[in-house]
Amino acid sequence: MEERVKILQEAVKDMPNVKVESFSGLLVDYARSREVRVVIRGLRAITDFEYELQNAQTNAKLSGGELDTIFLTTSLEYAYLSSSSVKEIASFNGDISMCVPDFVAKLVYQKFGFEKERGKVHEQQNRTVNRRN
Repeated sequence: MEERVKILQEAVKDMPNVKVESFSGLLVDYARSREVRVVIRGLRAITDFEYELQNAQTNAKLSGGELDTIFLTTSLEYAYLSSSSVKEIASFNGDISMCVPDFVAKLVYQKFGFEKERGKVHEQQNRTVNRRN
């Protein structure tokens, strides 16, 4: 969780009105503690909708109707992307530059034993690549 928070903080560092926080427990409890009334969730595909709708309805019920959810759909350009597909591509030293920011690509490649330098990816010596992390 800590790594994802750091990545998100880096991604939004130039957005002064955005704050990245993590929490454990129920979303409704966190929302109450921060006086949040609306949650925004992203949808890539119709398959995401059923899961997210169920969560939204559960959160509305648990909050006594005080927490609403708004769904935003992604552009078609990114609808196919998932963290799993990005990791799979990177695990085979494939190009993920069109999927994630450069600083994220560097971190992902390093997890699989590759280094990204000057726009090129180089395999590190004496490293075993674990393709399923």
